[in-house]
Amino acid sequence: MDSKELKKSMAIAMFGGVVVSFAPILYAISNANPLTGAFFRMVYALPFLGLIIWFRGVSDSRSTNTRFIAIIAGLAFSLDFLAYHSAVDWIGTGIGTLIGNSQVIIVTLVSWWLFGERPNLSILISLPIVMFGLCLISGVWDDKAYGLHPVRGVIAGVFTAIFYSAFLIIYRFANRELAPATNLQFDSTVGCALGLLILSFLPLQSIHVNPINFEPTLPVHGWLLLLAILSQVVGWLAIAHSLPRLPAAYTSFAILLQPTLTIVWGIVLLSESPSIQQVIGMILILGSIIGVTVYGSVESSPESDDTKVL
Repeated sequence: MDSKELKKSMAIAMFGGVVVSFAPILYAISNANPLTGAFFRMVYALPFLGLIIWFRGVSDSRSTNTRFIAIIAGLAFSLDFLAYHSAVDWIGTGIGTLIGNSQVIIVTLVSWWLFGERPNLSILISLPIVMFGLCLISGVWDDKAYGLHPVRGVIAGVFTAIFYSAFLIIYRFANRELAPATNLQFDSTVGCALGLLILSFLPLQSIHVNPINFEPTLPVHGWLLLLAILSQVVGWLAIAHSLPRLPAAYTSFAILLQPTLTIVWGIVLLSESPSIQQVIGMILILGSIIGVTVYGSVESSPESDDTKVL
């Protein structure tokens, strides 16, 4: 890719990161429960994505298996959204989003485990720093920790990062043919909505998760409709378009705009006020993520070709 195309793809990815950074703010304002907010932001996005596909009329040469992989990625995304929205409810938009975006470290560790790609020293150093940062954010040593349930929020945030990592890895496999971003986004959105619908019928009350509320009340669904258009259609289409066209480090850096800006929006628009310890924890985690993104690298082991089981 020449420098002009690289800059164009990077600009599109950064635009997507900025738009998606408002997603947790709109969800928090809607006052929907996690499953309701996640489900309807998917369902409301589907007609818009379908119209875009119809108007564009671009041929989609993907095989049935590839499309099925995109739906599987959406199923993984449904678990991510349940954990993420729960984290936002329990510990705030900024902190919940930041923890979820520590996926860059988890993806590196998974690559080490599955592909034999040994991480360098900066990645290994970041792990205890992130763990210490999570302890600070959870409020275990803090009498003034922000959030309704800080410890519960950190746990949900960690699961967000795990499921988000799974989604990104599967999503890359689903778009090896560089299909139109809208078509890929439509398939993964269908998978996510289906996964959330299934989750709603499971007995999740024991982990403080309520089922989907299907009553279309206002202003709740007005905010969710806006969330679907901005995030699931505009923002994620920009990211889906640029993701396979950028080197991994560029993509991760662009996506880092989301947690950084969401922290700002949470403080400015929602008056979120993390404690001093939580701010220190956020700085440690954000610094580690940036360090891994910029300086992290891996070295393939001789056995790496025999360990690719993903």
